[in-house]
Amino acid sequence: MSRASEEVSDGVSGTESAPADTLPGTLPEALRAELVAFRRDLHMHPELGNQEFRTTAALKARLEEAGLEPRVLAAGTGLICDIGEHPAPADGPAEGAAGRREPGARPMFALRADIDALPIPDTKLGVPYRSTVPDRAHACGHDVHTTVVLGAGLVLADLAKKGQLPFPVRLIFQAAEEVLPGGATDAIESGALDGVGKIIAVHCDPRVDAGRVGLRHGPITSACDRLEISLDGPGGHTARPHLTTDLVTAAARVATDVPALVARRVDARSGLSVTWGRIEAGHAPNVIPQHAELSGTVRCLDLRAWRDAPDLVHSAVQEVADMYRAKSEINYIRGVPPVVNDAAVADLLRDAMTERRGPHSVEDTEQSLGGEDFSWYLEHVPGAMARLGVRVPGERTVRDLHQGDFDVDESAITAGVELFTAAVLLDAMR
Repeated sequence: MSRASEEVSDGVSGTESAPADTLPGTLPEALRAELVAFRRDLHMHPELGNQEFRTTAALKARLEEAGLEPRVLAAGTGLICDIGEHPAPADGPAEGAAGRREPGARPMFALRADIDALPIPDTKLGVPYRSTVPDRAHACGHDVHTTVVLGAGLVLADLAKKGQLPFPVRLIFQAAEEVLPGGATDAIESGALDGVGKIIAVHCDPRVDAGRVGLRHGPITSACDRLEISLDGPGGHTARPHLTTDLVTAAARVATDVPALVARRVDARSGLSVTWGRIEAGHAPNVIPQHAELSGTVRCLDLRAWRDAPDLVHSAVQEVADMYRAKSEINYIRGVPPVVNDAAVADLLRDAMTERRGPHSVEDTEQSLGGEDFSWYLEHVPGAMARLGVRVPGERTVRDLHQGDFDVDESAITAGVELFTAAVLLDAMR
């Protein structure tokens, strides 16, 4: 996108919106403007994972202004906030010790956002909300995710005051999504899922028009791990490689042979792939080095194959290194499993968006090879992630995530808030 839209609109390109009174929770114009301003403020002040102190403080202040009681997580960044009363079971109160739900209470519905930015420069020109922090940018849309959950929370809090929120909702603003294995694990350890029965999230998609969402059953992202390999051996003169461990050749064979070996040891449909991002060895053209390093990623579309991936990679690296008499040291850094959408929750999101904006506001989407730590929540409770369209309708330039010029059509914020509020209210009717 060349720049974000200056106005927020209700419409969906080529579709008709559902009547505004179909469900309660429609955004007032003042709140829309506030949310756009909030997103721009976050965009101007991006913070890296586990450093999101300003972002956390801004969220806490706004939620407290709405009469809520947010709780900052133990690490000092990120927070959770419950909205609405916990209905009591017949035999006693619903809320137990340390915030855990007692039997008989309806589980909470959770909305999750990630709040961290990326360590890359913001290269956008001509927008007033360009990042003010050198080499830091919200180039993955987390500022939008955060604003959407905040907006949904404010709408739901207003409904709760009017007695129109049928069960409690939890907002989860999670730190450090971009830091393996992801801040979701810390949030879960801090009790973010205590009492939660299902959870939903969105992720910006620059290939989908603003006002629309992409959905699918089953896996929607891939697993992503990080791999670091060191190779060592006696070096020497390039005139006598037979007297050395030829580490440059060994590193080259690890780089080419390991991905092929791993791919042939799993079902091809699992999409298990090893891809290198860095190879370093040596400093002189006539000296065989004593040390070489490779680093890259391991990605996988299938959850079962991902669980087997570390053993497969270790075995393949060892085989190739032994062939060249190189000593290998492998640091396999577990990242995240695939996000596997629960079919029922994905259908709930589809129905909610259709209710708000019509059937043409939802499209099918493909499984991505990107990783997302929302998957850790789905190891505990059912949930689903939707792809939130952020492309300016009619825009032909293809922009990608994790690029310095990434930007969004800000009408996507309204669409995301409507999706979340409609999902909560529809779930109450089922």
